[in-house]
Amino acid sequence: MSRVVVGLSGGVDSSVAAYLLKEQGHDLIALFMVNWHERVGNITSACTWEEDALIAKMVAKKLDIPFHIVDLSKDYKKRVVDYMFAEYQAGRTPNPDVLCNREIKFDTFLDEAMKFDADFVATGHYCRKNEVVVEGETIHQLLAGKDPNKDQSYFLCQLNQDQLSKAMFPVGELLKPEVREIARAQNLPTAERKDSQGICFVGKVDLPTFLQQQLVPKVGNVIEVPAKFMEKKKQLEVSEENYKKLCFPFPYKPWNGEVIGEHQGAHFYTVGQRKGLNIGGHKEPLFVIGTDVKRNIVYVGEGQNHPGLHRKGLFVASEDMHWIRHDLKMKPGDKRGFDIRIRYRQPLEKGTIHLKEDGAWFIFNDEQRGITSGQFAAWYLGDELIGSGVIA
Repeated sequence: MSRVVVGLSGGVDSSVAAYLLKEQGHDLIALFMVNWHERVGNITSACTWEEDALIAKMVAKKLDIPFHIVDLSKDYKKRVVDYMFAEYQAGRTPNPDVLCNREIKFDTFLDEAMKFDADFVATGHYCRKNEVVVEGETIHQLLAGKDPNKDQSYFLCQLNQDQLSKAMFPVGELLKPEVREIARAQNLPTAERKDSQGICFVGKVDLPTFLQQQLVPKVGNVIEVPAKFMEKKKQLEVSEENYKKLCFPFPYKPWNGEVIGEHQGAHFYTVGQRKGLNIGGHKEPLFVIGTDVKRNIVYVGEGQNHPGLHRKGLFVASEDMHWIRHDLKMKPGDKRGFDIRIRYRQPLEKGTIHLKEDGAWFIFNDEQRGITSGQFAAWYLGDELIGSGVIA
């Protein structure tokens, strides 16, 4: 059997992953990673790495496997947190969980695992892996998890073939309730523990407070844009000459609406956001439909059907395109249909990727709500995740 390092987090998913691998007879080592020490912005002090580490150690003891702790906080700050601050500063909304998997769990952590002469690294992700041979080359496939409510393949959309070749996902074939039942049957310390929430390895935090560690509050105007102002946008036909209008945010100007309030910094807001505006006097809730970090303006619209919340397409620059299946990589001039996801747990949406020299133009069959710059678009064929890219 193989030597496997399992990333034991103190949660039920990784605990059951470890149990399953142990049952399969693998030579198992548990490794807990410390990625964050600070408590600034934490909503609750109960969500600390010390408690997680203690529970992970109890699981390892219960399963009779060696337990080690590795501190990756310097790399995590540099490669995930600093990137996150920079993206918010630029007016984009990053996904730290995707970055954490690409830069930490399957990079820095993988390197640490290899110091134990490991053949594979296992995690508690709800996804699956398969291999196919194409023209004599073994290709590793990243597949959606069997549980449609917990599928986490999206979070792994930036992995490459080398990373996938060393990955194991033991709970990917299970439903979440089955994982809980296994944990209860084996009397694992994590059996009834709630799933973690918040930023990957930082915990449940108040995001504005967390961001204010480096992003300085700056008072600016909130401008409401009436829906009727954007009616022409809805009438655009889908054509190559209209790609830019269809795939980029509407170019709001200060004179497009009326100043209805103030905010503490445009970089603290994201498209589709409802909470945190604190402006009343409307029949329907207000939503952020655009931000301008240079002018420090937040644009809002009334109601969840406001046209500013919906868009027919998006754009991913060439340098931001990533193909897990490099053998299926498109060439400029190609056009291909995919199932596309623009955020975690969003249902897959039908669309077409039109690849040009400058990048990929995604045109959806139906308009999408809350397309957000800085997030990842991932495209699938059936259950298989083919590639991903950062939304411009």
